[in-house]
Amino acid sequence: MLQHIDEISGIGLHLDLVLRKVQDAYLRTFKELHIDLTIEQWVILYRIYQLGSQASQTEIVKSNFRNRATTSRVIGGLEKKGYIKKTRFDGDMKRYKLKLTTNGQALIAKIEPHAKQLRKRAVKNLDTAAFDTFLNVLDQIGENYSVME
Repeated sequence: MLQHIDEISGIGLHLDLVLRKVQDAYLRTFKELHIDLTIEQWVILYRIYQLGSQASQTEIVKSNFRNRATTSRVIGGLEKKGYIKKTRFDGDMKRYKLKLTTNGQALIAKIEPHAKQLRKRAVKNLDTAAFDTFLNVLDQIGENYSVME
């Protein structure tokens, strides 16, 4: 365990600065591609793509770490822009099924190669062991705060 807590007093600021740099890189890329999309919209759109036919609003709320109202608002925005369609699952009228439209699929295809490059940039000059340690540290920090919920 760390003995000198004062040495990590700036961890929140440091994490925030790094997150802002990552988000800025994505937003610059969207702008260069002439795509009107927020980071939250991209994260949810990509998650719908990953989940495929099993994409539901409930699953997006669980995996997005945002509250239901915020997630619903972002999903509504994606629907308005014509990137997704919201229906019901067959035999389950409680859950909303989320599906990419043709425009949504085209948007994923347009952004994904650039997103892969941005992810590669994130791990540039890091070996696998260092990156695994980094993820473990982030997971542990998150877990340490989860007990407060």
